[in-house]
Amino acid sequence: MVKICCIGAGYVGGPTMAVIALKCPKIEVVVVDIFEPRIIAWNSDQLPIYEPGLDDVVKQCRGKNLFFSKDVEKHVAEADIVFVSVNTPTKTQGLGAGKAADLTYWESAARMIADVSKSDKIVVEKSTVPVKTAEAIEKILTHNSKGINFQILSNPEFLAEGTAIQDLFKPDRVLIGGRETPEGQKAIQALKDVYAHWVPAERIICTNLWSAELSKLAANAFLAQRISSVNAMSALCEATGADVSQVSHAIGKDTRIGPKFLNASVGFGGSCFQKDILNLVYICECNGLTEVANYWKQVVRVNEYQKTRFVNRVVSSMFNTVSGKKIAILGFAFKKDTGDTRETPAIGVCQGLLGDKAILSIYDPQVPQEQIQRDLSMHKSELDKPPHLRPVSPVAIEQVTCVRDAYEATKGAHGICVLTEWDEFKTLDYQKIYNDMQKPAFVFDGRNVMDVDKLRQIGFIVYSIGKPLDAWLKDMPAVA
Repeated sequence: MVKICCIGAGYVGGPTMAVIALKCPKIEVVVVDIFEPRIIAWNSDQLPIYEPGLDDVVKQCRGKNLFFSKDVEKHVAEADIVFVSVNTPTKTQGLGAGKAADLTYWESAARMIADVSKSDKIVVEKSTVPVKTAEAIEKILTHNSKGINFQILSNPEFLAEGTAIQDLFKPDRVLIGGRETPEGQKAIQALKDVYAHWVPAERIICTNLWSAELSKLAANAFLAQRISSVNAMSALCEATGADVSQVSHAIGKDTRIGPKFLNASVGFGGSCFQKDILNLVYICECNGLTEVANYWKQVVRVNEYQKTRFVNRVVSSMFNTVSGKKIAILGFAFKKDTGDTRETPAIGVCQGLLGDKAILSIYDPQVPQEQIQRDLSMHKSELDKPPHLRPVSPVAIEQVTCVRDAYEATKGAHGICVLTEWDEFKTLDYQKIYNDMQKPAFVFDGRNVMDVDKLRQIGFIVYSIGKPLDAWLKDMPAVA
């Protein structure tokens, strides 16, 4: 019986191991984490992350062949395969600050694996890591091995939050990279055998280590590039009177391009896109590829520009000031069907509005008040730390209140900013909302999910990204 241990009980480790346990009932899977409150949550009815379908999977396996524990060293020592799924944030200081990945947590995990191991192990990179990380980890393990053999594999995750369970049940591909030696190939086969319980053989791709590591960075860079491309077009659409949805539909019909990731918005977010592109930029710079680095940098710059442009549009539309005005923020997570706020564009937009002294009333169905206050008050370098190393309680921002529903958020507001595409925002009673707002009442749709014509009939002044401008907005400067 194979024993699997996963270090890190976050957005990747928890769901991935739960599905492996479900699909491989004869394999014992233990997820370990040093942050005790997270482990307690995984063992309770209130899981630490929201993901559609995750509850059911965990309940089917927990206590049978799926376990969550804070006894890290014991379970690592007993495991045959150790997945490492720890945080790899962007460095905030020192060499490569602002671009390179911080591998502090990865290195400490590797040293701990070497210290406690008493039998041969396959160590699997599950976190997103820079190319050649496996080589560094391999050196740490072999120099501390005490005669034990370690094989390093790269098995990057390609999950989309909100659909992670379905992505795990029916993956487009599973990528496994390993050494091109007999021992390396044997390790690849061992991990391939685990996935083969439910993934068709033709969808399991085996490569060398470096190809697997780079494929993850490349996939996220390509996806983010598509979003920045359509967002760049949205600015041009507003300037010319074109409709970005029609443009996206037209180019998406080209089979060489396809329709996915062509929705204009206030910007991309999530834990991976920006971090991985900056990582890619750093690797290019380290290899003397300045032109390539500058190309990928621009994807991030356009994303920042889109958030700034949105804030400028809000302020300029409302008589060039939002000082003392209540603005309702609908949605704070970086996308629907998740409670994840990492790199959410809502942070940049809210901070921009707070900079102009707006009063914010925020509603998100899955993000708790404490998380919103933390995101808006703490520096990014603090947010990237593991939970047990962060300041205990965030400093509350007086201008920000978090409320329990959209009607409370919008009552008495001058404007509404839709920053997450939650389905419930499409079915609200906007006539009721309009009646309870200050006039003129504005809606700034950062996700292009609103029925613009219906809102205008009610009386709202509406701004949708990349759509022909409301007559009111045409008379206002595009930049505040």
